[in-house]
Formats: sequence, C-alpha cells, structure tokens
Amino acid sequence: MNSMEININCDLGEKSKHHSNVNDPKLLEIVNSANIACGYHAGDYETMNSTILVSKENAVSIGAHPSFNDPENFGRKRLNLSKNEIEKLILVQYEILQAIAEKHNENVTHMKPHGALNNMACEDINLATILANIIYKLNKDLIYLVPTGSKMELAAKKLNMKIACEIFADRNYEDDGNLVSRSKPNALITDPDIAKKHVLSMVRNQAINCYSGKQISCEIDSVCIHGDNESSLNTARAIKKELLKNKLNLKALNKMRKFS
Repeated sequence: MNSMEININCDLGEKSKHHSNVNDPKLLEIVNSANIACGYHAGDYETMNSTILVSKENAVSIGAHPSFNDPENFGRKRLNLSKNEIEKLILVQYEILQAIAEKHNENVTHMKPHGALNNMACEDINLATILANIIYKLNKDLIYLVPTGSKMELAAKKLNMKIACEIFADRNYEDDGNLVSRSKPNALITDPDIAKKHVLSMVRNQAINCYSGKQISCEIDSVCIHGDNESSLNTARAIKKELLKNKLNLKALNKMRKFS
C-alpha cells in the first residue's frame, strides 16, 4: 500500500506592523506549501519576491493568500463587500503574485483566503459559493485550500474543484468543528508535544479532535502551522518530525497524488 500523503502549509510573507516575517526562511525549510500574503493585509513586492525565491529553493509550492484590503486590521475585521468587489480582490491579488512568480519561472498553484474573509466564508454558504466560483473561473487547475468540514469545502465540492482540506496544528476545536475563538484561553496549543500528538491522531483517524474529546470524521490533506514566534517554530519542527517518524509522506500540494 502506498504510504499516506499529507501536506504541511504555512501563511508567509506577512510582514506588517502586526506581524514579523523573520522566521519565514526557517519555516520554508519545514513546510511543503506556502500561502503568500499579496499586499492587501500584509506584505509588499519585496516580501512576495523573497518568499517565492526561498520557496523555490526549498521545492515549496506557492499559493496566493488573498485578503480584504485592510492592512490596519491585518485582514481580521469582517467587511461586507459586493460580489464584484470580492471578485476584484481575488483576481488582483492572484495576478500580483503570479506576475512575480513568473519572473522566477514559477506558478501560483493553490489559493487560500486569509483572516476574516476565510472565517466568514466558512460559516456562510453564499459567500463560500461566490469565492468558489471566482477561483474556479480564474483557473480550474488551482488547488483550493479550505478548512475541513467548512461551508467552503461544501461549495467547492459542488463545482468539483481541486480541493485540499486543512486542519490547524496549533488551535483547539469546538464541538461543531469550528475553531475555539482566540478570545478564549484554550484557543491555542503552544506546547509542541501536545500539538504533534494532536496532529498525528487527526491525520491518522481523518477526524477533528474537539477540545471536549469528541471526534468529527472529515477529510484531511493538509496541516496548517503558524510561525509568528519561536514556540511556533519549535511546534512546526516537532510536527514535521512526528509525521515523518510515523511514515507519512510529506508532499507539496501540487505534487500530491490526488491532484496529479
């Protein structure tokens, strides 16, 4: 039997007053796929260019990480935009990143919306459908990276898109499958030992581990890790080591069997 494939992804190039990208080069030695900020919530030409270069050196696949145009709030504030405004947001950010990628003979091969845009689409099937349609129309070969069990996954399945379902390595889950709110004390998992066990059991069982102990069956193709500080870098290393130790086959999204 072929060993099970899994992807590790990370949001990168998010340099801003809210966020440092100092760990990005180290993270790019760990992860398989990079979701690169396109300048609307964070990042600029320089960060996009350098993140693509270091991704290429590490055989990390490149994804666009589009957001609301709201650097003040790091794209985390909910905004109600029209369908046309959302379409323009996604297209412009994809094109900005793709143009830089092409200079290095690379391509944007996946897309993962950021922050409030992502959170809203997880809950709202109408917004999820709008996003799925925009991305499918933009490029049918783009892999759409979505939180597992979300409305985004449902909407993408209706279009038969290339879908990669992700879990979060460093976040706890409520019984409905949503992430525990960052306003609660148990939202984050900061201990690398707990995080690596949490991830391994979810990947193996293809189920979300809720904080209560409940499990929800789901599809898991990818593990999202965050790299904002030293502890998250240690967590990322621990998770990769644990997955490899347990004979999981780590692959860039565009190199996974299910998308070939």
